[in-house]
Amino acid sequence: MPTGPNAVRVTERPLLEIFHLKKHYPITQGLLKRTVGYVKAVDDVSLTLYEGQTLGLVGESGSGKTTLAHSVMRGIDPTAGSVIFHDQERGAVDVASADRATLRHVRRNMQMVFQDPFSSLNPRMTVLDIIAEPLEVNAIATGKEAQERVAELLQLVGLRPEYMRRYPHAFSGGQRQRIVVARALALNPRLVLMDEPTSALDVSIQAQTLNLLKELQDRLHLSYLFISHDLGVVEHVSDVVAVMYVGRVVEIAPTHKLYQQPKHPYTEALLSSIPKPDPTRKKQRIAITGEIPNPANPPTGCHFHPRCPYAQALCSREAPPLREITPGQFAACHFSEDLNLKGVNDF
Repeated sequence: MPTGPNAVRVTERPLLEIFHLKKHYPITQGLLKRTVGYVKAVDDVSLTLYEGQTLGLVGESGSGKTTLAHSVMRGIDPTAGSVIFHDQERGAVDVASADRATLRHVRRNMQMVFQDPFSSLNPRMTVLDIIAEPLEVNAIATGKEAQERVAELLQLVGLRPEYMRRYPHAFSGGQRQRIVVARALALNPRLVLMDEPTSALDVSIQAQTLNLLKELQDRLHLSYLFISHDLGVVEHVSDVVAVMYVGRVVEIAPTHKLYQQPKHPYTEALLSSIPKPDPTRKKQRIAITGEIPNPANPPTGCHFHPRCPYAQALCSREAPPLREITPGQFAACHFSEDLNLKGVNDF
């Protein structure tokens, strides 16, 4: 079983189970391309996502969030570990080792919304061609039938069907993201991976997009793996939040627990950075010194110890395991029980 918790189950059925997933990129030198080290982009991550649940994944840039998502989709091949997707027809399928035919079948139920709607749409294709493409490639619908399905999807995401003859350049950023979502929903997936879906949008459009995603989840019974560096956004949409740091999960808990009573110093520092809407309130931000370590040469012991204000000698010697601190709340910190960390409302 994964080392993560089974908290906040919308149903009792797991949809996606990640077991000890690793993605290491070799570093080579010389004419013979001799391997001299590895970039450990994802380093032993285990997570469980239940049907109907939104699992938020947060952390600084370079923490391995996007690499994890691409490994789950098998856009890149994992170095080690398993990614079990519970398919309605084929049962438990290990995406990490599935053959080409099985992978193609499973991917109909696993779709991805990319970060930048400007670069994820082909500027030479009309909206009709963009959204109909997965239908045609998977031999689900062509011609008039595909056109009717595209019109239905556009209405579903709040766009007018007559827009299908236009090209991507004719739309705003928020509208393009809706087109990307419509394309992801074309095959009626059960799981949608969201890679920073609102980061390229302004604040007012972000709110509209998030409300749309919540509405679609309720209507279509979707599950989301939601990746973001914006903790305010993650709090709004997630049932469970996992915090990543240098390729590892350092804390995972139900959203309300993690935001009110964090058990890892890195989580506390991230919560302190969330902007407050009250301009008269003085911000008490925790400043983390230094930068996120190089995943090719991470610190010994706890990867966070060079930047942690609570670090002790043990932290530099031994890597803390991800363990249950309170019911349903897991953290990778030697001193979680002893620390009195601040929640989001304490700053």
